[in-house]
Amino acid sequence: MIQVNVNPYSQPNELQYALDKVKVSALVMPTSHKHYNYMRSLIEVAPQVAAGKAGNGSLRSRDLPDLRHVIVFGEEEPVKGAWDFDEILNGAGTLDLRVLDNAETKVKPDDPVNIQYTSGTTGYPKACTLTHFNLLNNSYMAGTRANWHKEHHIICLNTPLYHTFGCVTGVLNALNHLQTCVFPSVSYEVPPIFEAIQEERCTFLFGTPTMYTDLVSSPLMKNYDVGSVRGGYIGGAPCPTALCERMINELNMKDLYIAYGSTELSPAVVMSSSDQPVLKRIENVGHVMPHCETVYNLRRIIHFQLVIIDEMGHAVPRGERGELCARGYMTMLGYWEDDESTRKDLTRDRWYHTGDTASMNEDGSVMIVGRIKDMICRGGENIYPTEIEHYIDHLPYVADAHVIGVPDDRLGEVVCAWIRLREEHKGKITPEDIIADCKGKVSFDKHQRLFQWSMRNFAFK
Repeated sequence: MIQVNVNPYSQPNELQYALDKVKVSALVMPTSHKHYNYMRSLIEVAPQVAAGKAGNGSLRSRDLPDLRHVIVFGEEEPVKGAWDFDEILNGAGTLDLRVLDNAETKVKPDDPVNIQYTSGTTGYPKACTLTHFNLLNNSYMAGTRANWHKEHHIICLNTPLYHTFGCVTGVLNALNHLQTCVFPSVSYEVPPIFEAIQEERCTFLFGTPTMYTDLVSSPLMKNYDVGSVRGGYIGGAPCPTALCERMINELNMKDLYIAYGSTELSPAVVMSSSDQPVLKRIENVGHVMPHCETVYNLRRIIHFQLVIIDEMGHAVPRGERGELCARGYMTMLGYWEDDESTRKDLTRDRWYHTGDTASMNEDGSVMIVGRIKDMICRGGENIYPTEIEHYIDHLPYVADAHVIGVPDDRLGEVVCAWIRLREEHKGKITPEDIIADCKGKVSFDKHQRLFQWSMRNFAFK
């Protein structure tokens, strides 16, 4: 059995692609959530579902020929064209359990267990195929970095479970280390997070930079007791130092860990370590994940390597920038039935090209400069958005900032920044104010156009 994570915000055409690409045979889902009607979307893709009997999820669809079963949960009455999840669980007998036990004996460490769809910012997403060995090792090592093998935590887990950050670094990590997970809400909302922290006395938080920005900027925080919080993970996007400082000071996250990774690497590549002071941790994304060593056929195998290379594929000296590549126990099998994309991102000797520009400090810690594809070329000058974002994020009135390049007839590209102001400064700060504050701090080439906007994607990055 392979679990396929489907984005709950998928539109009907995206749902059809996700199910058809990897030949999903059984779909488990709620009928709806908020303003999303999943059953209606499925019927739009496979009209035969609407003709099914109540409580019967057997399906034969021309549009989705491999989808044989639709299973729903959270409904009190039978749903047309769908099995009930609870009835399936309660209906299991001795023979079914024997079949399950027999199937478990045939599972191998390198068998695929999870397919994660990448973000798909250009075209349809790729189906990243991960193994038992990938996920168990990566999640376990992430926990040891945060001392989870020595300490018990009550974890407030509000990151999406259809991403590896939530389901691997979160849930599987917690299971490996016998931690307690609290899910504050079905989907991301700020008030339930504060409620969960107060009522369950959560000690460890999960979140992307956008989520933490929402928390430390929320006027609701003063209404709740968040004194139980001791630490947390932040990842999924570049982590501004200014935000991390606010998390440490305002949320008492004295045991904060920054993680960098990629879905294709299951996901953690480098992470902060518990033996560093917290203010030192937030200067970079940490050190390479711990090695997992073993002996096979009398050969010693080290399952993790990281290298930063130049455009010719040669390793660069420490302190110099290049593309970060990694291979080892975390590397995906490949993209499902997509050899062309697999060959593009994964070399024959299993090096995965992340597409991120990075450098390594003398102590082995890693600095992420930005995405190679996001680099702005202004009149021949290369500008990395994260460098500008880090400065703007430190301005006292800024809650969040994102920088991109926009077309320019003369220079090819110029810098454009989307900036979200803190609540108390909205309506008081103009783009001209921000440009004035950047002068003398950021070169003139890097701050020519600024706009105020609020932007995020469905992963809250």
